[in-house]
Amino acid sequence: MIEAANRSCALDANRSRCFHLQTAAGAVSAIVLFDGPALDLTIALPLELKEMFLRSLELLKRTDADLNAYPFSIPAIQSLQTLEFKSNVTFFVGENGSGKSTLLEAIAYQCGFHTAGGGRNNYYEVDAAHSALGEHIRLSWLPKITNGFFLRAETFYHFASYLDTLPESLRYYGGRSLHEQSHGEAFLSLFTHRFRKKAIYLLDEPEAALSPARQLALLRIIKDLEKEAQFIIATHSPILLGYPNAQILNFDAQPISEIRYEETMHYILTRKFLENRTKVLRELFEEQVEQED
Repeated sequence: MIEAANRSCALDANRSRCFHLQTAAGAVSAIVLFDGPALDLTIALPLELKEMFLRSLELLKRTDADLNAYPFSIPAIQSLQTLEFKSNVTFFVGENGSGKSTLLEAIAYQCGFHTAGGGRNNYYEVDAAHSALGEHIRLSWLPKITNGFFLRAETFYHFASYLDTLPESLRYYGGRSLHEQSHGEAFLSLFTHRFRKKAIYLLDEPEAALSPARQLALLRIIKDLEKEAQFIIATHSPILLGYPNAQILNFDAQPISEIRYEETMHYILTRKFLENRTKVLRELFEEQVEQED
């Protein structure tokens, strides 16, 4: 982290001088050459430096890929070439079937994580755990890391059962079987005890088990870690999407593109419903009656 926002140095006329700005992240140096009177040079630095690891991904155009078959038939995947990650917290948004989970699973595969959920050292059998897209993408890292976790809400039960076969591992998850907790409590135990710095976390619809209050608790956990960890989250939650300065990638657009929080359908529909619930429900039910007639 860089501690200071601005440092100044006075340079004598007709001389060159190398100045150093010492920060927690290292020294920044430069050599300035000039002719003329003394100069006061102010260097503006960011208040904080966040570590990112995964910088981008590329879809490989392999000859053995059937572009008319799943998952290449998904419009967002069809139009995908490269995708850049510009923030420590990135959200994938889009309708069901838009390719969010498919691409997140492919990233998990390339990270070496279990594609049904887990980290690099979790091995257990689950049907349909192979990623159909995983071998067709390339990840670009700076720096490369191996720590992290892939959370898949729909197969979390299998991961919890796997942990019960390894009692010594439970200390990394709060010291208690995840099956002995509610679904939401088990998720939070995972987030609280398993998530650490210097890692990448891939979360597929984590809100599935979380109440609105627990979703806010997850945002607090992300905030505590984001300067030294990276999160990529597929979600339908307008609460999670509200995380400040996050990158939001819209899978309903082709190609996949960035979108502002207030432009997401999750925000628009939720706001419309909360501001005028009676009107929205009346129009919805009247529309259904007309369709039945």
